[in-house]
Amino acid sequence: MTLYQMSFVYREDALRFRMRITVLREQAKAAPTKEERERFKRRILELQQLQRQSRELAELTRHYYERGYYRNEKYTL
Repeated sequence: MTLYQMSFVYREDALRFRMRITVLREQAKAAPTKEERERFKRRILELQQLQRQSRELAELTRHYYERGYYRNEKYTL
């Protein structure tokens, strides 16, 4: 698998994270106790971080070999 092909996998992962975040937000609204709402919010924050990383990696792997492409310093050595 090439880096370009991997970019599509990362993009799909980001979409899955977004869909799960949407479901968790609805569940958090319907949660009967404050503790449960807080638990949902913590999980949403974790998934948002994973979603952000997946989007960034999708962009990086898609354009990795292009000349002049500015790479996110977070993912370079």
